[in-house]
Amino acid sequence: MASQLPSWPPSLDHTQLEEITKIAATYALAKGFAYLPVQSSDQLLDSDIIPHSAIHAPFTLYPTPFPRTLFERALRIQRAYSILYARIALDMPFLDRVMGAEEGVGKVDEFMGTLWKGWKLMRDEGSLTQKGAKGLLPPPVSNRSSNQTGLKNKAYHLGIFRSDYMLHQESPASQVFSIKQVEFNTISVSFGALSEKAAALHRYLSKATGYYNTADCLSAANFPANDTMKGLAQGLLAAHRQYGIPKSSILFVVQGGERNVFDQRWLEYELIEGHGVHVVRQTFHELFSSVSISPSGTLSLNLPTYTAPIEISVVYYRAGYGPAEYPTAQHYDLRFQLERSTAIKCPTIPVQLAGGKKIQQVLTEPGILEMFLQDPAKWGDAKTGHQEFSEHDLLEIRDTWVDMWGLDEPTGIARARENAHSLVLKPQREGGGNNVYKANIPPFLDTLPEKEREAWIAMELIRYPRGVKNWLVKAGDARAIEKEVVNELGVFGWVLFRDGEPVKEKEAGWLVRTKGNESDEGGVAVGFSVLDSLVLV
Repeated sequence: MASQLPSWPPSLDHTQLEEITKIAATYALAKGFAYLPVQSSDQLLDSDIIPHSAIHAPFTLYPTPFPRTLFERALRIQRAYSILYARIALDMPFLDRVMGAEEGVGKVDEFMGTLWKGWKLMRDEGSLTQKGAKGLLPPPVSNRSSNQTGLKNKAYHLGIFRSDYMLHQESPASQVFSIKQVEFNTISVSFGALSEKAAALHRYLSKATGYYNTADCLSAANFPANDTMKGLAQGLLAAHRQYGIPKSSILFVVQGGERNVFDQRWLEYELIEGHGVHVVRQTFHELFSSVSISPSGTLSLNLPTYTAPIEISVVYYRAGYGPAEYPTAQHYDLRFQLERSTAIKCPTIPVQLAGGKKIQQVLTEPGILEMFLQDPAKWGDAKTGHQEFSEHDLLEIRDTWVDMWGLDEPTGIARARENAHSLVLKPQREGGGNNVYKANIPPFLDTLPEKEREAWIAMELIRYPRGVKNWLVKAGDARAIEKEVVNELGVFGWVLFRDGEPVKEKEAGWLVRTKGNESDEGGVAVGFSVLDSLVLV
């Protein structure tokens, strides 16, 4: 799509820059667009400490210009992506082949392999509803009493997803842009609430200062709405209602010493203030002593501040996405114990496995996308409620892909060496800091054992527009810093599903993360990026 991006950012003199930075930082703190400061090591096992101070989250002073048509396309195709990954999670033979420990990535990736083995054991022992076992599927909630929830609810999966894109420029001399997918996230997707705060910050700066009339495009009509908090809460609420016990609570499984607590708390406040649904926060460490599961599978927590056990409707993971969070076998056992319960998990283990980078690569192979989105024998009308997709739908999805291949393919290593200057190598990890880029690829390949190649994919680097700058503001810095930047647009969506029924899904908002172009990685929580929003052009 041809589009003209404006020169960015508009010029500010020293006085204007100082004033708008002060206004922005004050607004961020006043509105809870914030982090906790770095905590001591003895605070890292608890879900929360009593906070005594906060710092504003890192942000840009200006929103990022982005082609309107491409933004609308990213929102539109989230439905297809959400249904695609829901179906992947339901396809046990496919997940076994690609991610399993017998013939897939799990053979060489201990973390993925351990999760898969636990899930496989549950399937073998019958403690999870089997795909295709229609007699085990429960009737709708409205047709059963509160004491009939039992094992029948185990068929449900909740996914809160985020599909991340970068703007791709066909050539440096071209004004032809497209969106290319960086990754698809299926566990612990973060910054939904704070992305809404970032968009509100930029709207406020426009109202308060008019951005000193530095750019005509900075008008209210060009700031897209961002209601991500409500969107994500609706997904959790849908699962809570499906569980069918109004007085039950939602469990947030969180990391100890979490600095990004406000991003999570805003979601909690939306649930309790807007819908009367209570949230309990626990780390894995705390769950060891609080979890109780009845013979019928009901998950409850025994907490010293409550006189009776708290029944849990939904387990929402804001932790558990990497091997460092499972330092002992007991941590994996706890995860499997939660998986066996009747609470609806966000995500279940198969949904987490579906988010593996290997899945992203395998989807680009011939016929795989059609298998999931255009196979009526596998996903027919009775199952899907006419959720089939046209050739145009598939073309829009494929248009977001760059070239990818597995290092275990016959020419995988040779291609990676030959094209190293334009590649990134990715393992099956989330959270930032795990990838290998460009000049670091050849020496990395020299030391990569042959048996571990299956755990890595090679991905063509996205050619983002050069010369785009912004002012970055981080707590503790003396002033805003102007840098040449690169941006990622993330689109949220939620899905509630089980085999044999239409997928309930909804696009749920968006975020923008911006980093200096000297950084290859992109995580905000690990310090690489700042939060941003969009002005549509």
